[in-house]
Amino acid sequence: MYEDKILVCKDCGSEFTFTAGEQEFFAEKGFTNEPQRCKSCRMARKNGNSANKPAVELFETTCSKCGGVAKVRFQPKEGRPVYCGKCFAEMKNNY
Repeated sequence: MYEDKILVCKDCGSEFTFTAGEQEFFAEKGFTNEPQRCKSCRMARKNGNSANKPAVELFETTCSKCGGVAKVRFQPKEGRPVYCGKCFAEMKNNY
């Protein structure tokens, strides 16, 4: 009933095969849309390696415990302690 189809990946533009077995699986699961990405682009997207993913902004500040450099993903607020990764892990393990 199903036949292999050649599809084009929307991320990298390469052709990939949507096999009869995959089509049958999609039908059994009730999926109505065909895949839009090749296997390698699906895996990259699943693992968060997408080229479209925005870079994370890091803020550099001073660690409140050891005085070393701390890089954090949030804007530090004055009067609130901020810890480097090592000191934060030590504090976390002590609780």
